[in-house]
Amino acid sequence: MGSFLCKQRRGPAPARAQRRKKLPQHRLLRAPCMLCFLVREPAASEPVSPAPRPAAQDCAHLLLLSTWQEPGADCPATDMVYKRKNSGDNPQPGTPCKLPRCSPPGGHTYPSCAGDQGHPSSQPDPALPCTEELAQQDGMPLAEEEPLNMCCPPSYLGASPPQTLQEADAETPRAEEEPLNINQLPPSLLLKIFSHLSLNERCLCVSLVCKYWRDLCLDFQFWKQLDISSRCQVKDHILESITSRFWNITELNISDCLNVTDAGVGMVAAKCSGLVKYTAYRCKQLSDSSLISLVTHCTSLQKVHVGNQDRLTDEAIKQLGSRCKDLKDIHFGQCYKISDEGMIVIAKGCPKLKKIYMQENKLVSDKSVEAFAEHCPELEYVGFMGCSVTSRGVIRLTNLKNLSSLDLRHISELDNETVMEIVKKCRNLTSLNLCLNRNIDDRCVEVIAKEGRSLKELYLVTCKITDHALIAIGRYSTTIETVDVGWCKEITDQGATLIAQSSKSIRYLGLMRCDQVNEVTVEQLVQQYPHITFSTVLQDCKRTLERAYQMGWTPNASSVS
Repeated sequence: MGSFLCKQRRGPAPARAQRRKKLPQHRLLRAPCMLCFLVREPAASEPVSPAPRPAAQDCAHLLLLSTWQEPGADCPATDMVYKRKNSGDNPQPGTPCKLPRCSPPGGHTYPSCAGDQGHPSSQPDPALPCTEELAQQDGMPLAEEEPLNMCCPPSYLGASPPQTLQEADAETPRAEEEPLNINQLPPSLLLKIFSHLSLNERCLCVSLVCKYWRDLCLDFQFWKQLDISSRCQVKDHILESITSRFWNITELNISDCLNVTDAGVGMVAAKCSGLVKYTAYRCKQLSDSSLISLVTHCTSLQKVHVGNQDRLTDEAIKQLGSRCKDLKDIHFGQCYKISDEGMIVIAKGCPKLKKIYMQENKLVSDKSVEAFAEHCPELEYVGFMGCSVTSRGVIRLTNLKNLSSLDLRHISELDNETVMEIVKKCRNLTSLNLCLNRNIDDRCVEVIAKEGRSLKELYLVTCKITDHALIAIGRYSTTIETVDVGWCKEITDQGATLIAQSSKSIRYLGLMRCDQVNEVTVEQLVQQYPHITFSTVLQDCKRTLERAYQMGWTPNASSVS
């Protein structure tokens, strides 16, 4: 029985293995990438390509595989999840085979006294005592014979097993010298490795290695997040081809894709109804119809970032607020045609909102801020940079108990009392951005340092503050780690030195274009307090050069190039 099984599991004939020819490298280098298989279909007039060769033969001709194993060795197969790899009557050679329980390490079986009479190993060795004789001498009962294992060792494939212990020991080093191959890893582990690669690396490099790797790169988990941002060559037909194959896309990023139109976005929305995140920055060619198509088919949208789109109006914003009840993150910065009318509909229709960011939306006023503060109690991040918002609307944000990040840059009518009231009532606030507000002074910063029990980041670029603000932060705050006071002309060496000496939590101090702070003083502070990063023009240039040197850049090589 064992001899019969070994014959069935025998590998390919030597004559057939010798007929295999190595594929020239130049043919592999000109092979199409995986993206070509996705986006190009053969025309009716094109001839149909012949049937593919078996995977075991095709893998042996790989260009990169020659560096992993010895010349002429067959490509090892792995336990593939795809049936076409290991299906059929002719399994791939080199497939690992389970060893019998009685086999010692190395995959060889010692001769026994009982077995098939036709097998070479079935004859007893006169040098070894028989099991029955040993049992009779010791007076012990014979143990029950273990059933024959139906899987033979790899050394039995296509060859007879060793007949003596000397031959078995001679075969052991040969098995240990066999080179390891990356394809021996489980498919799940290879998928984990490939997940750390970018879309370009998987499509243009990894998928060209072999059919096995190409199939792995076509796994559905790699196409859940489709990021084709900044690819001007991507057009509507490419999106249609990708989404027709991978309908399970949940995240789509088409930022800076200038050749994608409303029709292309509509096709994606129709085929990928499970879309959750949609990002389209600086796609000025898109209009309301693209966003309306998305909210019509993809009602489970949670994140919509469509910044810097001039053609987007309140009509699409109203559809978004009325259909997508699970919306949590929106970004409509520099969409100049959006007004309070559309934002109020979103505030009333999306109570699960946690993040909202607006930038330079001049048609958005205090009415929108009041609507969000009233109907969206779960808001954590709020930003109204450069909008037509005043202190009357900002003060309503004190109702948000979960507020952790507040961006109030460039609010023309923002006063100190409003900011102090927000810091006192929003105890979970960790980040506060007050840049470009000339009304913020030392008194406001001192209250922020005292009352901000959870505050870690404070940005005060171009505010009306002096050294007293930095001294107050170092004296009263035990949580603030990042402070940026760039372009504050009244900050001097004294303020920078005292905050570094007194604060135990500070880790970053921005002093960009603080002209009264001497670079010699900053250099001394860098030596005395290495745990603090000081940001000035000279210090930032030094850090940039250090990173360039670590990456191998040299001035001579740059000047020659």
